[in-house]
Amino acid sequence: MLKVDEISKYYGNKMAIEKVSFQAEKGQIIGLLGHNGCGKSTTMNIITNCLTPSAGNVWIDDVKVSEHPIEAKRKIGYLPEIPPLYLDMTVEEQLRFACRLRKISSKESLKQIEQVCNYLNISGVRKRLIHNLSKGYRQRVGFAQALIGSPELLILDEPLVGLDPQQIIELRELIVKLKEEHTIILSSHILSEIAVTCDRIIVLSNGHLVANDTLRGLIRQASEKQEWILQADGPQGKLISIIEQIPLVNRCEIKKNLLSGAEEYHIYMKEGADIHRELFAGLSEAGCPIQMLKPVDVSLEDIFLRLTQDRRYENEKEAETKHVRNLS
Repeated sequence: MLKVDEISKYYGNKMAIEKVSFQAEKGQIIGLLGHNGCGKSTTMNIITNCLTPSAGNVWIDDVKVSEHPIEAKRKIGYLPEIPPLYLDMTVEEQLRFACRLRKISSKESLKQIEQVCNYLNISGVRKRLIHNLSKGYRQRVGFAQALIGSPELLILDEPLVGLDPQQIIELRELIVKLKEEHTIILSSHILSEIAVTCDRIIVLSNGHLVANDTLRGLIRQASEKQEWILQADGPQGKLISIIEQIPLVNRCEIKKNLLSGAEEYHIYMKEGADIHRELFAGLSEAGCPIQMLKPVDVSLEDIFLRLTQDRRYENEKEAETKHVRNLS
């Protein structure tokens, strides 16, 4: 449905994004993550044809955006971080204006306004000035405006920023509901929402795409070594010796639990390793009863920080190398 093929954007010698590629199919929610200035907005602006790429192309349903911009824009609904709303208009006036911009007939406009208002539960505020609406309702009006024209692709930029917990829950449910008929690109700094909402996650760092996978896939990639935490009774040296004799164990570290003060053995294993049988047998034979054994979960926050910090480090090394070359 959406194909982004090696798009790059340069401002003189400054690179905003470079060779970013990904695809999105109908019915998918794609999460777009990255720190401030990483290239998320540039990527979204190129997809919507608000910016022309220095290289690369974007297709929406086989329509090349750069060659057929008007046809492509008909297929896009865009909700910026701050919805573009006229505060002195009523909700209905705003939506009528959006219909005129899309060149939708008066008869069809009435039908579509009715549909999106019912869909977003804003029928009760159709006659109210947008100026008098809460932020949550303004976001809903922005959603409704993006849905005018029944676009195949929805691009949502930080749609949950500034909302209270109840509003976040309601809009999260709405986004999931919208994917039944749309492809959705969701940019957000709320990583927990990306984790529970998105089918795939794309991570940008300093203008480069550093990850494109499902959450489960990202966790698997990030976990080069599985980590388990063990609490057991027995001499420290004996416990470490038993653990490190297991072939699939890479190493074992002792750390103190900050809450209980108990010593914990952090066991780092090869990916996919299962050491339960060997560990239980070894500790049982040595007379060292297990008090607790659990895996260490890798969160999306851990993955995001690891991916973006690694890229920043690489860029710093590249800049340092260039500086040394220039000096020489």
